Amino acid sequence: MKRMALISLAAAIALSAGIIAARFLSPLEKAHPSPLPEFSLPDLSGVQHNIYEWQGKILIINFWATWCPPCLKEIPEFIALQEQYSNKGVQFIGIAIDEQEAVSHYLKSTKINYPVLMGEDKGVALAHQLGNIVDAVPFTLVVDQHRQIIHRQPGELSKEQILKLIASLMR
Repeated sequence: MKRMALISLAAAIALSAGIIAARFLSPLEKAHPSPLPEFSLPDLSGVQHNIYEWQGKILIINFWATWCPPCLKEIPEFIALQEQYSNKGVQFIGIAIDEQEAVSHYLKSTKINYPVLMGEDKGVALAHQLGNIVDAVPFTLVVDQHRQIIHRQPGELSKEQILKLIASLMR
């Protein structure tokens, strides 16, 4: 009898954990977009940039690091999409949660055509505040022209997924 109760309890805990994990790890944003809070971060030169600099644009905000293979895999696609869709109001923004020296070295070999801001430890905290509750890297937000976060993506975000998310938002 005790054994059956323990098995039932373990099953209930596992089911609950699975439901909670599915809810929080799901890359799809729920029905209600949430506002993007104001924040500022420096670029590699130390110049502060406020996120509202890009107000009125579709933002793809990507938290990444040089030590993260999936992050580095996404960057060439982001570069191509930035080039292709910048005239349609799409703006990619990279937030490096890495040391400045490593990012500087990486950017010497990879010409990124969108702003790269230095988040470092503050970037990790910001990503967490913006919904990265599992501290995944990469972590990407899609924000509409009205500063509403319409999608949160822990892990890789493919070109196809991005295009599907922004198709109805582009002018």
